[in-house]
Amino acid sequence: MDREPTILESFQQQGMSRRSFLKFCAAAASLLALPAARAAELAEKLGAMPRPTVIYLSFQECTGCLESLTRSFSPTIEHLIFDTISLAYNDTLQAAAGEAAEAAREEAMRKAWGKYVLVVDGSIPAPLDGAYCVIGGKSALASVQEVAKGAAAVIAVGTCAAFGGLPMAAPNPTGAVAVQDLIKNKPLINISGCPPIPEIITGTIVYFLTFGVPELDAHHRPKVFYGNTIHDRCYRRPFYDKGLFAKTFDDAGARNGWCLYELGCKGPTTYNSCATMKWNGGTSFPIESGHGCLGCSEPQFWDRGDFYKPLSAGLWHGSIGEDLGIAAVAGAVLGGAAALTARHRQDKTRTETETRKPEGK
Repeated sequence: MDREPTILESFQQQGMSRRSFLKFCAAAASLLALPAARAAELAEKLGAMPRPTVIYLSFQECTGCLESLTRSFSPTIEHLIFDTISLAYNDTLQAAAGEAAEAAREEAMRKAWGKYVLVVDGSIPAPLDGAYCVIGGKSALASVQEVAKGAAAVIAVGTCAAFGGLPMAAPNPTGAVAVQDLIKNKPLINISGCPPIPEIITGTIVYFLTFGVPELDAHHRPKVFYGNTIHDRCYRRPFYDKGLFAKTFDDAGARNGWCLYELGCKGPTTYNSCATMKWNGGTSFPIESGHGCLGCSEPQFWDRGDFYKPLSAGLWHGSIGEDLGIAAVAGAVLGGAAALTARHRQDKTRTETETRKPEGK
């Protein structure tokens, strides 16, 4: 049997030089905030390994997560699926359909048993043996359990796969559950978001292929991407600290970029990299576009109250809403005090300047 080409050889077969491959590795290392030594290790390991097999299953979802993935800038979707991985099955992107598609998946599983990566997009309905979601005559429940058996690891892409998402929202008529509710005996990484930032998907896959499972938070999300709240890094944070809040979406405060906390922004309780990585190649993110964060990368975000009521209403995360309400008031008080102090300092300086003026001037 012919040897599978390495990732570096796949680049070269596409007409790209080693320099292009190193640029790809440098971009991936920068995305993952790797130190120089680890960046060199990433290039060395990726260059020497065969392209790993990836099987991508889609269940109860809207295709938004896959749409997001196709818009990745670093690495691009072309580099990912043609040079870095061998995408053996995805019922949206693949050319094959029907029996040919299922045969391709089964053959890929057989050849790479115990080594392939399973990517799951969408929640899985559990009641009635999974009868609410059937693909190719097989339920989503049976499919994910079958394919997970031979996987080296499972990556749940999007909030639906990671936490149940919108399909699990009350009253959850199909009995939808998250991947982690079904797969307990495999390394599992959640990449939440509705949809996730594309570079988080590609970056996580590249990191796993090189170094294994990254450091995860309590929700099995990579800490490198989900280690801070959106509020921590938001460019509107200085206005929050000064107590300057937009009251409506079209008032002067909103036009001047003031904090959207009072309009329901869930940034203080939402862990993601939206404020730093942004979307569409770093162009913007929802708060920068004038709309508050919905908290879409957190569990049960759809059922946690009104999107347009502030957290101080106590709708999110227990008592944290009250704490944040106090913080907002404190911010307003401190902001007002700072403004008064600055004005007092200006008045004092003006008075002293006028007092020192020579006579006749």
